[in-house]
Amino acid sequence: MTGHEGGAARHRRPLRADAQRNEDRLLEAAAAAFAREGAGASVKDIARVAGVGVGTLYRRFPSKELLIEAVYRQEVQRLCEVAPHLTTTLPPVDALRTWMEQFIDFMAAKQGMADALAVVLTDDSERLHTRALLADAITHLLTALADQSVARSGVDAQDVLMGLGGISLMAASEEQRELASRLIDLLLHGIVTP
Repeated sequence: MTGHEGGAARHRRPLRADAQRNEDRLLEAAAAAFAREGAGASVKDIARVAGVGVGTLYRRFPSKELLIEAVYRQEVQRLCEVAPHLTTTLPPVDALRTWMEQFIDFMAAKQGMADALAVVLTDDSERLHTRALLADAITHLLTALADQSVARSGVDAQDVLMGLGGISLMAASEEQRELASRLIDLLLHGIVTP
């Protein structure tokens, strides 16, 4: 699939409410399946968990690659959209920690889809765009910390993003999700003032 086709997939017409609910359930079930089983997850099982028929899945996503791409895009969007919500509902340090934990879960799903994503997301500008969106979300969270005077000066959103990426890789290679949480604590100590 070319970058142009991927762009076309992003700009579809709005769905009817019931079709949107079906798609949301499909993407949620697919994200969980890909995180657990990788790109080899069964499309039939994804449809069953989502409570729809395989035909419904294939009407929305004619190939597994398109499903993987849609899951990836939705998870990035969800992660970016949750940052402002967290800063209005939690203290700034808790908001950042919660977002970091969600980022690790996103990366676990992404690792499960890594081989397929390498085929789907061939455009470097797409990866850079995703990185910029995630850095913007982190900047929002860091600004909330700074507004409460609890952030160390000079903390860069891109550095935090790279640190989280490293944490997710280490935790994945060790197959220890709790290791990621412990390493998030260490990263937070470098961001938050004593």
